Amino acid sequence: MLKRLPYLALLAGHLLTSGVTQAAEFNWKYATVVPPNFPVFGTGANRLAKAIETMSQGRISIKVYGAGELITAFEVFDAVSRGTVEMGQGAPYFWKGKVPAAQLLATVPFGMTAEETNAWVFNGGGIELWREAYAPFGIIPVLAGNTGPQMGGWFNREINSIADLQGLKIRVPGLGGEVYSRAGALTVNLPGSEIFPALQAGTIDAADWIAPFNDLAFGIHKAARYYYWPGWQEPGGTVELLLNQQALESLPEDLRQIVLRAGEAAGLEMLAEFTAYNHQALQTLIEQGVELRQFPPEVIEQFRQLTIEVVEDLVASDPLAAKIAASQRAFMARVLPWQQISVEPIMAIRQPGL
Repeated sequence: MLKRLPYLALLAGHLLTSGVTQAAEFNWKYATVVPPNFPVFGTGANRLAKAIETMSQGRISIKVYGAGELITAFEVFDAVSRGTVEMGQGAPYFWKGKVPAAQLLATVPFGMTAEETNAWVFNGGGIELWREAYAPFGIIPVLAGNTGPQMGGWFNREINSIADLQGLKIRVPGLGGEVYSRAGALTVNLPGSEIFPALQAGTIDAADWIAPFNDLAFGIHKAARYYYWPGWQEPGGTVELLLNQQALESLPEDLRQIVLRAGEAAGLEMLAEFTAYNHQALQTLIEQGVELRQFPPEVIEQFRQLTIEVVEDLVASDPLAAKIAASQRAFMARVLPWQQISVEPIMAIRQPGL
């Protein structure tokens, strides 16, 4: 049974042996779903690997591999499961072919925010369900980040009505992709690094990626004209650390806790980075000619109705998805009344500079 120790307990254990650097007892490989050193995800993986090495006084050595360096982005789950790598980074909806319920763990359109998702995972039974989902594959998941609210995506076609989605070729994963398919679009799932060339070549007409900070880094604005909001399809996209169960359990208890808790701490940094830099990147995109567009209310309402259908069909077809959806719905119903009299009013009335 994996236990979560308080950060201070880990710190105390570290301080007792600080100043001692040992030869590596465990040499791990860490595969990510993004190119090497890509902002937030790639750089965050590098920081996480360094943090684990430092806190373990060198007893764990970790080599980070970007997508394509050792395996492709979509091979990460299998590589961790087989033990080809001990650690992997990804988003749960990438593995829907193996775990259909994982789409709910990634994000639900019109669903929970990053803060609500974190609360559900750590205090609402979410991590137990996540582990149940991956247990057959010998993988221990850790919630290791969240993008926060995303943008609605990049388009080379104006979206004025749901009819404009007919035949639209769009890169979008997860439940959002299922919604677009039901709206008449043709969906594909490409690794992030392939979005720009696909848009540039006209292989796709539109793409969902993340938010301005990462979208600017990929240069997507050079291949697409319109940048739509809001990001109804991903109100808070989770990022996971995948750990090979056998490798993790082979560690002494102190090292095991370092890996688990360092992964969780990395998630705090990720959300902070997106919050800090998204608007700055958005301003740069606008200065370079990007046209911001808002999805019309009637299109948003159509997306909402199609989301209900998509989730209900998933729940009806998969018992684990039904358990996860029920847990998420109950948790959201529990916290929403507080959100409505705390966070939402404050967002409406606050003013910078006061």
